[in-house]
Amino acid sequence: MSLDPTRLAPMANAIRALSMDAVQAAKSGHPGMPMGMADVAAVLWSKYLRFDPAAPDWADRDRFVLSAGHGSMLLYSLLHLSGYAKPTMEDISKFRQLGSPCAGHPENFLLDGVECTTGPLGQGLAMAVGMAIAERHLNAEFGNDLVDHRTWVVAGDGCLMEGINHEAIGIAGHLKLGRMIVLWDDNAITIDGSTDLSTSEDIRARYSATGWHTVTCDGHDPEDIERAIDEALADERPSLVACRTVIGKGAPNKEGTSAVHGAPLGPEEVAAAREAMGWAAAPFEVPDDILEDWRATGERGAAARNEWNARLEASDCKAEFVRRMAGDLPEGDKAGQAFTEWLAQDLTVATRKASEMTLEVLTPLVPEMIGGSADLTGSNNTKTKAMQPLTADDYGGRYLYYGIREFGMAAAMNGMALHGGVIPYGGTFLIFSDYCRNAVRLSALQQTRAIYVFTHDSIGLGEDGPTHQPVEQLMSLRLIPNLNVFRPADVIETAECWKLALQAKETPSVLALTRQGLPQLRNAENSGEGMLSARGAYRLRAAQAGRKVVLVATGSEVQVACATADALEAEGIGADVVSMPCMELFAEQDESYRSDLLPADALKVSIEAGSTLGWERYTGTDGLQIGLDRFGASAPAADLFEKFGFTAEAIVPQIKARLGR
Repeated sequence: MSLDPTRLAPMANAIRALSMDAVQAAKSGHPGMPMGMADVAAVLWSKYLRFDPAAPDWADRDRFVLSAGHGSMLLYSLLHLSGYAKPTMEDISKFRQLGSPCAGHPENFLLDGVECTTGPLGQGLAMAVGMAIAERHLNAEFGNDLVDHRTWVVAGDGCLMEGINHEAIGIAGHLKLGRMIVLWDDNAITIDGSTDLSTSEDIRARYSATGWHTVTCDGHDPEDIERAIDEALADERPSLVACRTVIGKGAPNKEGTSAVHGAPLGPEEVAAAREAMGWAAAPFEVPDDILEDWRATGERGAAARNEWNARLEASDCKAEFVRRMAGDLPEGDKAGQAFTEWLAQDLTVATRKASEMTLEVLTPLVPEMIGGSADLTGSNNTKTKAMQPLTADDYGGRYLYYGIREFGMAAAMNGMALHGGVIPYGGTFLIFSDYCRNAVRLSALQQTRAIYVFTHDSIGLGEDGPTHQPVEQLMSLRLIPNLNVFRPADVIETAECWKLALQAKETPSVLALTRQGLPQLRNAENSGEGMLSARGAYRLRAAQAGRKVVLVATGSEVQVACATADALEAEGIGADVVSMPCMELFAEQDESYRSDLLPADALKVSIEAGSTLGWERYTGTDGLQIGLDRFGASAPAADLFEKFGFTAEAIVPQIKARLGR
């Protein structure tokens, strides 16, 4: 539809009415942002955004990200008004209530049309950067006929203040992601009050300094909004459109104040707003003529989708494009055949190196894999011969140099995974997982296939000392639901863990990898059929004497467990060795399998160079937990393992004492 201010005003007021009514009914929520950005949203939906409510997952739709997720009623209103099957008006009337898909912040797994879960401020914008990267990469692969869309973001002052914003816009500006446009709700209000209380920076200058185009507009003047967006579309750089708005626009006594940011307007103010807007409809009702105008906004997208479908059907790339967007891996198991050959070898390599070897096999076979590292490529071993850099001059590259931007990297990976068509992985040191932890958490919450390569996984990294030696990170990451944390013990387990990570469509993965070399513990004789790591834990070695002890270890400590078992067997004490590369997968196994590996009649001993908290789940309260409940030290790895007791000589006496031997 063409922009007609006389029709756009009632359309915007429909957003305002639904937003204030839903928040009022819930007695909880944020009405100010939806009411303030209603005019901008009406313009965007009416003229620019390409979408089709009848096909929410259309691959070439524009991506719309509400980074200021607290204003979720803006998005819920837009989805309902424009004709999506969900949310229904009943859903909206139950905003923030149990069972309603209209949650307090948008959740991608609850509603079609919600591209990503937002709420932690800044991450929506950062995920949008990943979406824009994926769009440009797939455009380079498949051309304009199949991939040619934009990424739109609505962000608030909080999104632009958060530190991740600096990382995200730096990446976007450097890569010249010109098909990304951020609509900034520039209302100068935060929860505490005026933004003058906490900031005096020139935000437009900051964006300009990172390579962005910026423009301002009156966020309540449709023609001025249109002018600013047209200017942004004409520029080759990513754009920030500063929409000067009044928070809570339409509430005559509270607009422009922090009182409308995060609280219901109250019955009297809702009534006053209705009168001021000339809105006579009852709560949760929209007049037919206004609803008809809203439903017309998707017609442009429906026509575009039909044309796109015709191009897809005629394309020689159809099968490959559909496969990638569905998230299916290439058929066959050429990688598995290559990894089987490794069983005949005897390799002593760090698992970070084993990961690189694995990636050298995988990346030519799985072309949708896009790798990267937060300025630690040579240490994370994440780049392969099959990968060229993804740059502003070559979006067809498959390797991203993120710079020292761990958080921005992780959030961009989420955006890429959510966009579809690519499988992102990125590396940094395990200790720096804390920098990007909140994005890792969102990977799990959003059910994305993002793969984190976290190397230098223990005191085994040595001389860099306790600042770089992760102690609590492994167990801390295991606390996140729907996250597989893999800590492989050798080259074979590393290959298996990579395959498992790729196969997990709706679960992100962490690969915790060593700096120091590890011996190959698996070979053709003790590997059997299939991937042993797929069950999370398995019996690597069975006791020779009568079993008294089960040694459970991960990663670099599995070799310590084997040496400990040897010493115990020499004294007639039978000891199983169980390698547990993934606690999460082991927890999914049936009780008979778990009790067979960890029988009740044996002393169970965990060995891991990290926090012991949590290991009692498997050792029992009467077992032994050999770990590190303090910070490390600066020294060569072997010296540290000896100092902190990760040797058979230190462990055997503790086991014998517990056995009364």
